[in-house]
Amino acid sequence: MTYQADQAMLRTRFRLDKDYEVIEERQLIVECRWFESAAADLLPGAPSYRCDVHGRDFPEQPLSAPNVTQEPSLLVPDSRVQENQRFRFATYRDSRQPKSRGIIVLLHGLNERNWGKYLPWAQQLVHETGKAVVLFPLALHMNRAPDAWGNPRIMQKVSDTRRNAGSTIANSTFANAAISTRLQAQPERFCWSGLQTIFDLSQFVRQVRRGAYDTLNEDASVDLFAYSIGAFLAEILVMANPEGQFDNCRLFMFCGGATLDRMCPNSRYILDSDATIALYSYFLARFANELRNNVRLAHYVDGLHEMGHFFRMMLDYQEGKEVRERKLFAISSRLAALSLKRDRVMPANEVINTLQGDSRAIPVSVTVRDFPYRYDHIVPFPTTSPNEEVELCFRDVFRKASEFLG
Repeated sequence: MTYQADQAMLRTRFRLDKDYEVIEERQLIVECRWFESAAADLLPGAPSYRCDVHGRDFPEQPLSAPNVTQEPSLLVPDSRVQENQRFRFATYRDSRQPKSRGIIVLLHGLNERNWGKYLPWAQQLVHETGKAVVLFPLALHMNRAPDAWGNPRIMQKVSDTRRNAGSTIANSTFANAAISTRLQAQPERFCWSGLQTIFDLSQFVRQVRRGAYDTLNEDASVDLFAYSIGAFLAEILVMANPEGQFDNCRLFMFCGGATLDRMCPNSRYILDSDATIALYSYFLARFANELRNNVRLAHYVDGLHEMGHFFRMMLDYQEGKEVRERKLFAISSRLAALSLKRDRVMPANEVINTLQGDSRAIPVSVTVRDFPYRYDHIVPFPTTSPNEEVELCFRDVFRKASEFLG
């Protein structure tokens, strides 16, 4: 079958509410399981917080900017979003193997609402590596967010409100209205939800090692395939390496790998212009001053917590550059990236700058491709019509990823 046909078929067979599904014609098993995040108490919205590791208590900070919408689902404090605390994740594995000895965790992009485009990616990685592929949702994304955030009718009203409130706003759509509203009101959410995701991934690996999943071997290798903002978080995870869990982890980055300041997320599908300005103003222009007032965030990113420390180093290309590049050099043999020449969200030259450094002295393998058809960051493999070139490019990318991760 073609990439287009595979995606259509896999979409019809993908149900997170179904525990077990056999796709015989593809020799695949899809398993869906519950995950309860132990890091949900990091998120904004609670009256107080405690870091048990250091025995410190913190008050919560107010919103950085007024919330311009009255949509109820966007007024729920992040720490009380039930869908984000307990959620389902899917695992694709080879039906011929009773227990997988290798795992690839697949991380998606910013502001994603469904797994559709990633299903052929997971299938291809399973077929070419023989490993199980775990589709792990980022905090407050995919099925970890209220249904209303992805409802076009509801979110169009939110977008209309945003456009009426700011006459110069660009790229405001129903698709990005929820995340844009939330990040403009409180840009530090980007950090907190990112840290929750990273802590969740560490928790998942601990659970694998304890034998919590009967079809995943306790000593299974754990590698990462990360796309877009997922690559940003995966880099932090591998650099921080909590509890030595990722000593041997290999990370393949597709359309990602740059520091935050070198990305361009202003898009009809990611962030509108007002949210982008708020995010960059907070983390790139005012962050040092913001940390003086936000003692809890400062506690997590100023060095006491490794994952927060490396998170901060991935915000600004210049800040912490020497330490970041030393770490990237040390793990360079376990990193690889493939970028697209016409990607405007994650420019290929900025991925190279981050992963190889200004002088190109860091030996991370970065490949740049330019597909011979119309594509963009959001849709690298279009399925609107049968296209042999799309098929060939898809297989080329995932052959390269599988060779590295297999």
